[in-house]
Amino acid sequence: MKYRFLLFALFVLGLSACFTPPEVTRAPELKGNYVLDPAHASVVWRISHVGLSNYTARFDDIRGTLVFDAVVPANSKVDIIIDPLSVSTGDKTFDETISGDYFKADKFTQIRFTSTDVKLTGENTGVITGNLEFLGVTVPVSLNTIFNGAGKSFGHKGKTLGFSATGSLKRSDFGLDTLLNFGIGDEVNFTIEVEFNEA
Repeated sequence: MKYRFLLFALFVLGLSACFTPPEVTRAPELKGNYVLDPAHASVVWRISHVGLSNYTARFDDIRGTLVFDAVVPANSKVDIIIDPLSVSTGDKTFDETISGDYFKADKFTQIRFTSTDVKLTGENTGVITGNLEFLGVTVPVSLNTIFNGAGKSFGHKGKTLGFSATGSLKRSDFGLDTLLNFGIGDEVNFTIEVEFNEA
């Protein structure tokens, strides 16, 4: 028993020794091509449910690429693709209803965000504007974004960049107006957490 505890303690200490806090400076050497790490990415969205609560769900299948320019952020580009079939509400039956009846995932097989502009608002904050394609409609959307820093991710040899972002949209802009008259909100608020590994 003591031997196993000692091995576990050494393992934890070994992992701790590998950890270094992320570097938040946008250093020139961070410039390059990156690929989204699906194991460390989430898009969580919320919508008012007849004023009683903010109904919350997420997407589980997210892919994407990032071209990052730390010195001239305006040259950076991000391209994100979400599988609408991967919506997760905590109720598998309702997941099928949302992806099928509302998102029409059999016809519109992806939700895609492609950036068109990046503007800094602070040392490590900015607004990423891009085109969001959903249900066959493309609408400009802005993301308030934080660069959390660059560091090392377990199991990846190269650099890893981390970002957090928030935004909102009106679902009716995409033609999705189901149950609007019954108190289901039009505004959808979303939170994004992503890591990109050096390609």
